[in-house]
Amino acid sequence: MMYGYGHGWDAGGWVLMSVLALVVVGAVIVSVLALIHSFRPSVTAPARAAEASGSALRTLDERFARGDIDEADYTTRRDLLTSR
Repeated sequence: MMYGYGHGWDAGGWVLMSVLALVVVGAVIVSVLALIHSFRPSVTAPARAAEASGSALRTLDERFARGDIDEADYTTRRDLLTSR
């Protein structure tokens, strides 16, 4: 008697266990890499800031051209946007 060994766990069972082990190890690796990536600073952050600043300047120029703000307000806001 084999004490319960070999009942339904032929070669297919070991293959399934091996594949599941690889999936678990892969999930752990992907999780660690995602965690590391989330703590790294973004390289494109300065580019996004410059783009946002350019958009803000265009909006400010449009508001000044329409007469929504006066010259003193325009220069104050423009100086604040370009000082960064």
